[in-house]
Amino acid sequence: MFCVGLTGGIASGKSALADRLRARGAFLADADVIAREIVAPGQPALVEIAAHFGKDVLQADGGLDRAAMRQRIFDNPAERKALEAITHPRIRAALHDACMAADAPYAVAAIPLLTEGGGRTVYPWLDRIVIVDVPMELQRARLLARDGIDAALADGMIAAQATRAQRLAIADDVVANSGSLEDLDKAADALDRLYRGLAKS
Repeated sequence: MFCVGLTGGIASGKSALADRLRARGAFLADADVIAREIVAPGQPALVEIAAHFGKDVLQADGGLDRAAMRQRIFDNPAERKALEAITHPRIRAALHDACMAADAPYAVAAIPLLTEGGGRTVYPWLDRIVIVDVPMELQRARLLARDGIDAALADGMIAAQATRAQRLAIADDVVANSGSLEDLDKAADALDRLYRGLAKS
């Protein structure tokens, strides 16, 4: 299966491009969806998380208390790494298995933290990487409008991710998403033609 990794900074329009490629016939595997599935009650990852972090990161119904978990790992790199060591290998394996089993012209793995997580080193099965790219000022404006947060928090969220240059350094394809939805549709058409062609070659 020809596999494309799709990523970009927060509020860049990753989901919008992913949805458009899926609408054109691609199979889509979403790391965010898988990340929620693997910590559902009864899943081995949740058992490991509770064993490491304690029962106070669980809700009364046995599910993961995401707010409590965020507090535990915020500003605590060691705890964040501990959580990632439990979840990231499972997310990568699930993305790989879903993409390889896909019945479609090509598969897209939407991975928000692809750059931060190790890029091609940890995802050697990706044939191409497409980056949705926007200037930081636009990213910030969209984040403020979308999430209703203050500027300091928006700046902190952007700063916590890989830089624009780091993302672009791993890209095979770049979609500049500073224009209209019509522009994004045209970019999706072009990528769909490219990936269908590469998948057949």
